[in-house]
Amino acid sequence: MELGNISKPTYGPGPEAPRSSTPGLVTMAHGFLRLVQPNPLPIDLLNLGQSQSMFSQEDIQELLLYELGFLVCAAIGVLFIILVPLVGCCFCCCRC
Repeated sequence: MELGNISKPTYGPGPEAPRSSTPGLVTMAHGFLRLVQPNPLPIDLLNLGQSQSMFSQEDIQELLLYELGFLVCAAIGVLFIILVPLVGCCFCCCRC
């Protein structure tokens, strides 16, 4: 393995998207993730070297805004988990 010039490295283009035999599904999954998580990660809130015991209201609101897409998906999932069996039970038991 050749290391090249260590003091002045040359960088190539960034990593490419993974090749797949199902590009339609990959595109659909990436589109869904961009839809659910359009906001950038708030790096300034991730103080790795400092104590994170106290968060301000602004920090909590920014984190909730970052996670908003996942929270909406979780709420819809819980709604379906509760409503689908309930509606199915009503259709089975109450044949009106």
